[in-house]
Amino acid sequence: MANTYTQIHIQAVFAVQNRECIIDRGWKDELYKYITGIIQNNGHKMLIVNGMPDHVHILFGMRPSQSLSNLLQDIKGDSSRWINERKFLKAKFSWQEGYGAFSYGRSQVSQVIQYIERQEEHHKKKTFIEEYRAFLSAFEVPFDERYIFCPIDY
Repeated sequence: MANTYTQIHIQAVFAVQNRECIIDRGWKDELYKYITGIIQNNGHKMLIVNGMPDHVHILFGMRPSQSLSNLLQDIKGDSSRWINERKFLKAKFSWQEGYGAFSYGRSQVSQVIQYIERQEEHHKKKTFIEEYRAFLSAFEVPFDERYIFCPIDY
């Protein structure tokens, strides 16, 4: 798109199905590289990806050539398929439906990068659900408690 100039920084957060803690240290770096490739192949700029065994945070520079929902669908769908093809788990892997996406100004990017880098440290003090609710509150996003990345009842 000629003459189109943007500066859009998005932090996306999404969880493993049923919030199971199954992203293993042994293959999480490979997963993060794969997710980085998906973002870059879609023309966006990866800034950082990190997470915990039950969820992932991604910060990227978004280009207006694709919708956020289509990008997250690509990331979650392709990475699930990749994990399953490599048989990292005995059971089928999938991400829980939905995601959180939060926008930041350029001056906030370094703070968000530090926050994402320090996920293990943050989660010693706060659960994923507490963290997620805090994001929703800080960004004044209305939400329904029934749909906050809770484990699904069988």
